[in-house]
Amino acid sequence: MIIKRSVLPMLMKHLENEEISLLVGPRQSGKTTLMLVLMEKLKAEGKKYLYLNLDVERDRVFFISQAKLLEKIRSELGSNNGYVFIDEIQKKENAGVFLKGIYDMRLPYKFIVTGSGSIELKENIYESLAGRKRVFEIFPLSFEEFVHFKTAYHYEGRLEEFFSVNGSFGLELLNEYLLFGGYPKVVLRETSTEKRAALEDIYKSFVEKDIQVLLRIEKSEVLTDLLKITGSQNGRLTNYHELSNTLNISLPTVKKYLWYLEKTYIIEKSVPYFRNVRKEITKSPIYYFIDLGLRNYLLDIRSFDSIGDKGFLFQNFVFNELKKNIRSTAESLRFWRTKQGAEVDIVIDRYPAPIGIEVKYAPGEKAGIGRSMRSFIGKYESKEYFVVCLSKGKIKEIIPYYGMYRIA
Repeated sequence: MIIKRSVLPMLMKHLENEEISLLVGPRQSGKTTLMLVLMEKLKAEGKKYLYLNLDVERDRVFFISQAKLLEKIRSELGSNNGYVFIDEIQKKENAGVFLKGIYDMRLPYKFIVTGSGSIELKENIYESLAGRKRVFEIFPLSFEEFVHFKTAYHYEGRLEEFFSVNGSFGLELLNEYLLFGGYPKVVLRETSTEKRAALEDIYKSFVEKDIQVLLRIEKSEVLTDLLKITGSQNGRLTNYHELSNTLNISLPTVKKYLWYLEKTYIIEKSVPYFRNVRKEITKSPIYYFIDLGLRNYLLDIRSFDSIGDKGFLFQNFVFNELKKNIRSTAESLRFWRTKQGAEVDIVIDRYPAPIGIEVKYAPGEKAGIGRSMRSFIGKYESKEYFVVCLSKGKIKEIIPYYGMYRIA
């Protein structure tokens, strides 16, 4: 059974827009599969398309020059409208300038391009294609996509109904997702052993293709150790000096490596919420893993019962799901802590007032609005606030994990 991706309708609609459709994200998150689905739909409509993959040697020769590529396109599609799919564009040096030159020729071809998480892709291609592309970030499956696949799409558009009827099965799915994450390759595997092998393959691909080749980091084991430490922080503020001493690398190198890991879609940074921008920049952040399966693989966690801090893992999960929902907006996810010890796990930086969210790995009937949240509400005059937990609570602000999509 094919995994349906929620981004597909937007991609289909954008096929008729002259902008370049640029699909980016971590390796093996499903970008190529989405391309194949789009091509199948075009084929069914009798439309012409061409697929080129820069991972394939015979296709790379067409990217020696713009003239060579255009010669190939015209020989395959003619001079009328057609669709050109280019996979793994980050393999092309100066890819942004290369694509910009072709786009500016105003040819009758629509370009759909993918690139895995590289610094070159995010820093240079984005700038070169300003005003000429729309970016679609393709991440591992969201929990919603995961549940729909696991329930054979019987509850599309009725996810909360599924959980209200199948509470225990819903928790089983949550536990599986918290343990193994949402990489399509992992979700499609049947056994725990197969899933771990798939995660190992994904991580090795990241090390070999992003870290050693693209980033030219020779001592990848240091970066792996940094990831392991980051994964075991469990919500503690990042202490750069402590990381520097533990790993025996300089402070600038620690910060540079963490920046690399952000840019290659392995981790995501959350900074404290202040209305003073200078404080936001100087205060210590928290790092979350974009995929929990990868985090657990690195920490050698093999079963759900062996997870030490399920509470923070659940918080990481809630952060990821909310982030996927607001990613198309200018809003960001922060956290709030005071010197007096008050804290709010997640803050949606929304105008005119922020939304505070506490995360409780507990049944809803045992959750409540705590003193920290009340302090936050009073300070920032928040009209909306929520507690996300395992089931419904006694008041409308206490919501189950499967209902948090209405927050964003």
